[in-house]
Amino acid sequence: MLPDFRVRQRDFLLEISRAITAQLDLGEVLKRVLNASVVMLAGQVGLIALREPDNLFYTRAISGVESILTPMLNNHLFTLFTTEEEGMGTEIFDEKLRLMAADIDPRLRQSVALPLTFASEPLGLMIVFRTFRGNASANDIQILQSFADQAAIAVHNAQLYEKIDQERRQLAAILDHSGDGVMILSPDLHIQRMNRALERMTAWNAGEVVGLPQGKVIVWQRLENTDLQHALNQGWPFSPSSGASSQTALYVEGDLKRRDGLTLSIGITYAPLLTADSRLAGIIANIRDITNFRKAQEMQNTFVSVISHELKTPVAIIKGYAATLRRTDVDWDPTVMQDNLGVIEDEADRLTALIQNLLTASKLQTERQMSLDLGEVWLDELAAIAMERYSGQTQKHRFILNFPPDFPVIQADEVRLRQVIDNLLSNAVKYSPNEGEIEVGGKFDAQTVTVYVRDQGVGIAEDDQVRVFDRFFRVDGKLSRKTQGTGLGLFLSKAIIEAHGGKIDVESSPGVGSTFYFVLPRR
Repeated sequence: MLPDFRVRQRDFLLEISRAITAQLDLGEVLKRVLNASVVMLAGQVGLIALREPDNLFYTRAISGVESILTPMLNNHLFTLFTTEEEGMGTEIFDEKLRLMAADIDPRLRQSVALPLTFASEPLGLMIVFRTFRGNASANDIQILQSFADQAAIAVHNAQLYEKIDQERRQLAAILDHSGDGVMILSPDLHIQRMNRALERMTAWNAGEVVGLPQGKVIVWQRLENTDLQHALNQGWPFSPSSGASSQTALYVEGDLKRRDGLTLSIGITYAPLLTADSRLAGIIANIRDITNFRKAQEMQNTFVSVISHELKTPVAIIKGYAATLRRTDVDWDPTVMQDNLGVIEDEADRLTALIQNLLTASKLQTERQMSLDLGEVWLDELAAIAMERYSGQTQKHRFILNFPPDFPVIQADEVRLRQVIDNLLSNAVKYSPNEGEIEVGGKFDAQTVTVYVRDQGVGIAEDDQVRVFDRFFRVDGKLSRKTQGTGLGLFLSKAIIEAHGGKIDVESSPGVGSTFYFVLPRR
């Protein structure tokens, strides 16, 4: 029968073992294991080293020694395990332990090393140093080894928990900082969590929505297809009749009514979370703001419609005039023939310009830059020539040229800048249906020159002013729908001016008129 102190010793070991196996925090586990080991072996100093992913052992817990000595302990551990791998025997290993003890404290006389092993996999090493020499009995060794095995299990569990907790924090960081909204739902469609992006989309606070049904937060003003509840009623994600298998996500799209009353176009992808026995454990919802996508889609549809019209018109005119001139039953007067051929040539030029604009816009979208052919440019003369050309095409407008007599010459691409001035004048004529003045002028200072085109037309709403230079954008309105244009003129004008290192902008008021202007560096 064991003496009383042996019974107390085992009770103490059992109590410590329960405590360390109940802990999942790795630091706390290591601390308890080491303190218990030092007490059981009547030691003065102890350390626990764990094997890291680089297969080296590093100190993770110490007792009875200052933390400032940790780098020294790690150096000894590196030497210790290098020696062991080289197969130089236990004598060399013990000698290395004695050198470590001497560096820690010269009074230390003995070291006891216990491996921490789980499933034949070395997790680490526990070393206890003491100031006296003593022989451990077989019973002591058995108890200590049993304790080391329990400690290894505790360390293994804590490492697994630490790894899982790290992955959880990473996923939480990804969730919170995702540009898309993310929402986690229970099987009965109550919200368990949502991220910051979804807060911005819905105008709800994440802390307020936990426990609320999804329908309280995701309120559809307009729904384009089935909603989540209807899909679940149809058997999603299990029933083929729902149009989805257990591995298929459900996509829902429509206009969301936010908490503040505003609307937002969103698309939601619902993905089921299934248990091992294929039961629905939850649903992950990924919500994307598709407002800009829809605007781009609408713009593209409008562009296709407009381009079709813009291409058909000159082609129809060319074909009509050519067919007329080919008639053999008429003897055409030379003047009439020349006029008709002139119309064909003008329409061909118009068609060529349209195609060139499309190609330029496509190239800009791909290469993100525009090449320039620089030379001396007289902007006042370019403006005068363009104004004279447009004044001959309309009798309803009065054109004014307003450049100072000493307007400077600049280094620029003349062809490109002529295109900009033509675009601005063309828009001024098209969007000034009730006659009025169109003024083209300029000013300059020591560093820059400015050219403007001012009209007394319909003007541009403030919300549209920031978008008029976007590709394919056309101001909405009855007059816009009646006028010709592809929505490329101002887009290309902006690209040309910015390629010169300048800027282009507009000042406008609805019903009053607009002033488009661009500023270029003189050099």
